[in-house]
Amino acid sequence: MFQKVLVAEDMDSINLAVAGLLRDLGVPKVEHAQYCDEAWLLAKKALTMGEPFDLLICDLSFKNDHRTEKLSSGRELISALKKEDPSLKVLVNTIEDHPQIVRNLWDSGNIDGFVSKDRHGMRDLKEAIETVRNSGKYNSVRIENLLKENNLLILGDWEMELLKAIATGHTQEEIQEDFKGRRIAPNSRSSIEKRLKELREDFGANTTPHLVGILKDLKLI
Repeated sequence: MFQKVLVAEDMDSINLAVAGLLRDLGVPKVEHAQYCDEAWLLAKKALTMGEPFDLLICDLSFKNDHRTEKLSSGRELISALKKEDPSLKVLVNTIEDHPQIVRNLWDSGNIDGFVSKDRHGMRDLKEAIETVRNSGKYNSVRIENLLKENNLLILGDWEMELLKAIATGHTQEEIQEDFKGRRIAPNSRSSIEKRLKELREDFGANTTPHLVGILKDLKLI
């Protein structure tokens, strides 16, 4: 079993439940962090001392409060820690289960398991820990079902470039010129207009600003 586990979670009730689960599994050392920066500092210190964590169990969303954080989300924390310690095993434990979020995390190569916080969450987390400990990969049943849906919408690199540009206030004309300059194709005005229309329909948005708002709520951009 894992010997040293870091839990990054801002909910006290979840922290207690995960601590109990890890104790039952015989994990001798568990540390908790309710802020991403705090988790990063704990992991960095452990790595510097030659006693790195074996496993990170991490939520994706953390509520903002009075503190100013350099790392504000679980995805940023995971990316930062994997750069410091590529051997670190990572389990995501979250209610954020939009297929695009899940697929992006798996495609990053930074995670070993994705657990949905639902009524079976602790059972699934136990299975995930045991699976990852044996060098396997894990998705909870809900996540597997989401990823298998025939109508699954996954945004590609081109769509993400387009949406990020729109979200930062660029006009379609500016995006067209930028894409042409960077040799990103397609880059015609008609292609940009058509894809934005399709995305508004896919996400049930009435306008392009509404689409941007939806995607920001989903933390896709």
